[in-house]
Amino acid sequence: MDVLLNRIFFPVSFNELFSVWNQNPSALPYAGGTVLLWKQSNTIIDLPPVIICLDNMQELQKITRTEHYLEIGSMVKLNKIITLGKIVPEILCDCLENIGGVQLRNVATIGGNICCTTQLLDISAPLVALDAQYEFRNAQSSRWVSALRYHSEEEHNALEKKEILTRIRLPLHQWDYSMYKKFYSEGIYSNKTVTFLAKVQKDILSDIKIVCKGDTIVRNKNAEGILIGSHLPLHRKTAADFVENWKEFLSHNDEIDEFSKYEIINCIEINVYNLSE
Repeated sequence: MDVLLNRIFFPVSFNELFSVWNQNPSALPYAGGTVLLWKQSNTIIDLPPVIICLDNMQELQKITRTEHYLEIGSMVKLNKIITLGKIVPEILCDCLENIGGVQLRNVATIGGNICCTTQLLDISAPLVALDAQYEFRNAQSSRWVSALRYHSEEEHNALEKKEILTRIRLPLHQWDYSMYKKFYSEGIYSNKTVTFLAKVQKDILSDIKIVCKGDTIVRNKNAEGILIGSHLPLHRKTAADFVENWKEFLSHNDEIDEFSKYEIINCIEINVYNLSE
């Protein structure tokens, strides 16, 4: 019996992509391949029978900037984003620099990190905090979905059939204070992250975002509302009450282990007290 070989297609346009996909409904879109090859240690790599490689899709590698937005194609490599410099939000660069090594970031794509189906990856929390929007496209139409909605527990990876991520749109807001932390609680394949953003206008805290990533996105909007509108520097009691609110919030989350709760609270406490007297 002849051995069945893998078939790999290299479309150069959306028309060609969806034409191939219609003819091969079981085909798997292939970006950087880092998620697909993750944990594979055999000499011969195990690949799906039919692959649609997106490497030749120039439309997915565009980076554009307008007055209000930065748009990044889903096939742009992580290191390419880092080298763009100050037009990229600092919190996003901090996140990307903590993903693997240089070699991996030269191959991995922003779209692949977002669309991983096996687990929530690092980039999700900063993009939620930055109010990013994702454009998804099928053969007939396109749609925009907020990062918050896409990475929510209810709609995680809510890709429709034969649909791909094409663009990531980032509002160009100026954040005056940002911090990103990554830590491990149950081994190298179970990392957690904390994203902390704050915006100040005339000594008033006009916005604050704290987004944590474990197996799901964790955000305490009630606590954020407590601080928004506060004068800076914050009173120590205000900062302490904010930390206590987070402790109470996390105490009701049974999906987060105690070590991770400690790390999250410690990170929040340090950053909130940095905004206090």
